[in-house]
Amino acid sequence: MRFVAHSLWMCLMLGAVIGTTHPVRAEDGKPALARSDGSNVKDHLRRARRARASGKSTEAHAAYKAAFEVIDATSVTERESAEIAGELGLCELDLRKFRDAAEHLAWSLERRKALSPVQQKRFDDGLAKAVPFVATLYLSVDPPDAEVLIDGKPIGRPRRTYTLFFEPGMHMVRARAPGREEASQTLDARAATEPRMTIQLPRAAVSSTGEGEPGGSAKKAATEAQAGRPSTQAPAPSATWPRTARIGGVVLTTATAAAGAVFLLRAHVVHTNLREANAVRREQGWPSDACRKESAPAACADIHAQIEERDLLATLGKVSLATSAAFGIATAASYLTEVAVFGDARPARGLRIVPVTTSERAGVILEGAW
Repeated sequence: MRFVAHSLWMCLMLGAVIGTTHPVRAEDGKPALARSDGSNVKDHLRRARRARASGKSTEAHAAYKAAFEVIDATSVTERESAEIAGELGLCELDLRKFRDAAEHLAWSLERRKALSPVQQKRFDDGLAKAVPFVATLYLSVDPPDAEVLIDGKPIGRPRRTYTLFFEPGMHMVRARAPGREEASQTLDARAATEPRMTIQLPRAAVSSTGEGEPGGSAKKAATEAQAGRPSTQAPAPSATWPRTARIGGVVLTTATAAAGAVFLLRAHVVHTNLREANAVRREQGWPSDACRKESAPAACADIHAQIEERDLLATLGKVSLATSAAFGIATAASYLTEVAVFGDARPARGLRIVPVTTSERAGVILEGAW
């Protein structure tokens, strides 16, 4: 009797367990197959178009953005990619996200040939509305394989030129490439402006010791050995002052000679003008002593002023040339002093001074070495 009761109890418990267990289907025993990215893109597009038709810009933006983020990993055609980017940009324009709108609309219009004429016009109009609210930077980078970072974030595949959009404010544009020194520039972005920027990355400096390069140790040893030799070419400090004086003398000689030539040339011009004017006055019947009389004409004052100017310029020219000669003699003496006192027997190199004059100015060409 006890065995029958125990068996009955076990049957009741088994029935309860079976009654509370969910049925297992065949499809539940396998993991659900992931839908392809292509199907996801089409689903995003359907949701985006429905939301856009209903005037729900926020939902449409989220759907178009989700579709745009996966187009690189799917077999989406160029036309679909351009359409997704353009519609995303128009949604961002409605939401006043002007920088994102300009970026996506420009990306779409780079594939203009894949778009229909109606789409091209819509996206062109949208870009024209977004641009006044952002700064458009035209960036050139050398070398073209350099990675560009904006405010510390990479902007995509390297290229030689970029068209970038910035919200107003300060931004950092940086570029880096293997074997090159990093370069950066600051951009003060202002709305409705189109700044241009060029970034060139110089080649990285090579270590002066040559360590880490083939033959670096040998180069370093040779450099150290050469540095250990006593220098026989460096002149003593006391032997440098005549050369310094000679250089200064050449400069002063040249300057005073040029000034003297200019003064004399100007005096000659004034004298020529006086002579021509005097010939004209003689033809007009002026006597030779007209300006020495008490009743001299008013024009004589100008004549006297020109005569004084001529005489002054001639005097200055003669003084400048005399000063130039004095400096020239001192310069030659400095060389003789160096040879006599310090025993510098090196042959002197030629020094040639060629005067050059025109009707308005004068100067000299100095050729040689000192």
